[in-house]
Amino acid sequence: MDLLMDILALVLKCLALYTGLISLFCLLPRRRFPKAGPKARFAVLLPARNEAAVIGQSVRSLLAQNYPRDLFDVYVVPNNCTDGTEAAARAAGAKILRCREEVRCKGDALHQALGRLLGKYDAYCVFDADNLVDPSFLARMNDAYVAGAQAAKGRIVAANPYDSWVAGCYELHFANFDVFYSRPRERLGLSGKLVGTGFMVTDKLLARMGGWNTVTMAEDAEFAAQCAELGVRVRYVPDAVHYDEEPTSFGASLHQRRRWSAGLMTVANRYIPRLLARPNALGLDFSVFLGSSYCQLLTLLPVVWGLIQMPLLRAGMAIFVAAAGFWLGSTVLALALCLAAKRDPRRMWKTIVLYPLFLASWYPLHFLSLVAKPKTWRQMIHMGTSRRAA
Repeated sequence: MDLLMDILALVLKCLALYTGLISLFCLLPRRRFPKAGPKARFAVLLPARNEAAVIGQSVRSLLAQNYPRDLFDVYVVPNNCTDGTEAAARAAGAKILRCREEVRCKGDALHQALGRLLGKYDAYCVFDADNLVDPSFLARMNDAYVAGAQAAKGRIVAANPYDSWVAGCYELHFANFDVFYSRPRERLGLSGKLVGTGFMVTDKLLARMGGWNTVTMAEDAEFAAQCAELGVRVRYVPDAVHYDEEPTSFGASLHQRRRWSAGLMTVANRYIPRLLARPNALGLDFSVFLGSSYCQLLTLLPVVWGLIQMPLLRAGMAIFVAAAGFWLGSTVLALALCLAAKRDPRRMWKTIVLYPLFLASWYPLHFLSLVAKPKTWRQMIHMGTSRRAA
């Protein structure tokens, strides 16, 4: 058993070393896409389920883009709605694409909507119904399109980081991936992290894929896995900014992140064997990300095994020292991310102090997702915000 734990610890250390070395490339200057004249004709899609409170402001922020109005259309895709989402979207100026078949998750709505639009536009941008979008978003995605990007992800920012310590943790979560994941990979020719909102995919890529065909609740990770399998990079476009309303309660955050965890595990089970069977640099790198939930759980095994073999008092002291080190390190990381995101640390002091709790809570969420994956999508209630985070 000791040998097995030693081998597991070695493998996990190698993966951590790989991830750490990649992250160091965030220190290099960012590369921006050359500014290009308007060329791409975009369809902007907002799948929406009972989002009457926020859909209007999202549509209006998109219609206010600094991009020729004849080169983009905004579509709202209402599904399973029991409120006035469709009427609010239409009143704000959006076109409506009703789903004709059952919709279990966001991927189903995208499958139906994109299936009807395929071949009519150069590229498609997808947002959540609560998003506010920077006026230059489409212009920056056009730059990426002209430069040859087939799939691209903008930079997501929390619209309400000061509303609660939980909302602030989401801001740091996104900043963490932007700084240490997407930015270095863009420099190295790998794929950035594709979150399920604020991304662009070209018509040619969708035609090659036979349309949008994801079946899991983590449609973003599944689509990124499909791109990796084809050897298609997800480009990172940090100047294409959009704002997302985050949960303000810890309970709501746990429900949302459990869905993320379970979805990532499902995608890992489906795609890691396929990515390893036909290896390429993008696929191998993305496999490390897909397996991150499992790896986090596996890191506990050597630790627990070592504690079991210790005397009780010594084990208790080891747990205390490890917990204190984790809390201190996570707090320092939170402060650094806060500064990187250009947030006021004085207004986010609760977030900085409690960020270790946010990180630690992933472990039970991963375990719950491992033993009992959620079967249905649970709606997040959005209250709406008319401001951009400042």
